[in-house]
Amino acid sequence: MSVKLTGVGVNSSLQLKALPNLNSTKIVQFLKPSPQAKAVLNSRKCRHVCQSSAVDEQQISFSEPETHLIDALIGIQGRGKSATPRQLQEVESAVKVLEGLGGEPNPTKSNLIEGRWQLVFTTRPGTASPIQRTFVGVDLFSVFQEVYLQTNDPRVSNIVKFSDAIGELKVEAAAAVEKGTRIMFRFDRAAFAFKFLPFKVPYPVPFKLLGDEAKGWLDTTYLSPSGNLRISKGNKGTTFVLQKKTEPRQNLLTAISTGQNVKQAIDKFMAENEAIGSDELELVEGEWEMIWSSQTETDSWIENAGNGLMGKQIVKKNGELKFVVDILLGLKFSMTGTYQKSGKKTYSVKMDDAAIVVGPYGLPVEMETNINLQLLYSDEKMRISKGYSGIVFVHIRTGKM
Repeated sequence: MSVKLTGVGVNSSLQLKALPNLNSTKIVQFLKPSPQAKAVLNSRKCRHVCQSSAVDEQQISFSEPETHLIDALIGIQGRGKSATPRQLQEVESAVKVLEGLGGEPNPTKSNLIEGRWQLVFTTRPGTASPIQRTFVGVDLFSVFQEVYLQTNDPRVSNIVKFSDAIGELKVEAAAAVEKGTRIMFRFDRAAFAFKFLPFKVPYPVPFKLLGDEAKGWLDTTYLSPSGNLRISKGNKGTTFVLQKKTEPRQNLLTAISTGQNVKQAIDKFMAENEAIGSDELELVEGEWEMIWSSQTETDSWIENAGNGLMGKQIVKKNGELKFVVDILLGLKFSMTGTYQKSGKKTYSVKMDDAAIVVGPYGLPVEMETNINLQLLYSDEKMRISKGYSGIVFVHIRTGKM
């Protein structure tokens, strides 16, 4: 197995060969996403108060401009890999506002920059990759950066965490502060820390032979006064958004992105949002992309599309609902119908106008679907619901009407 390794904020690329005695296939099969810090966000954009019962949990504090950035990040899977132009524009706008505010002065000298940061988003300037892949299937794992500058051996480390049970891969760099915002660093060692081994496994990389390819720098353009949010730019112009603590929606979407323990993550999220139990929920207008469903048995493709088990839902204020599924090369499945509120959290949905569409032309398909839609959670960015056959769905709002 060959592994391409590049660090957050560095323009180097290292080809690593897998250790001979490790069965990487089995490792990947059993890897689970790392548990996120238990915390809650009381955001103006959230419609409901997130509650928590764990003793070690504490309230996460974000300013209003920081909340705008967090909300812009909600729904962007793969730490920016799947971002639409609209989503990128929203993130870039929120980033510029925060950078204009300035945040913590001289961030590299602040105690707030010290510690482990989770990478939640990165841009793709030019032809640069959105996030430098540090391990095969890195999108399946959590990525962190550790910053420790106020020591006798200042270091910046990039980390891929497989799970608490498996361990992590850490690539370390010797660091030095050039000015109040910039950290210069040079990668000099890498190792696996597997939980099932009592020692670290060095990864034999010839850092000294790489010269400038092992070097990089990172500018911190915003560090929140709370120490929970950081925006940095690397030597290729890539923007990184990192957090020390993530809010419950982000934790759930991380589980969906990695495909691990999603049902448990939904249960936890709903438990943390017990306050919505008696609330009235509305079907928010806009374009909603389905990113996960609990469906275990697959019907025919066209039945799935007609039952709303794939693709997008377009909700309009006038009571009109549309299912849209991209098939291939401009070929789409489209089905329209109506929705009507039937309870505090329920809607009666009738879909009866289906067609296979190519450009301005459509081939009618005789289908009719009646669905009792129950909203379990809903805000301006994310929706959890039960629909056809009691299947649980998670949708992300990708556009407004």
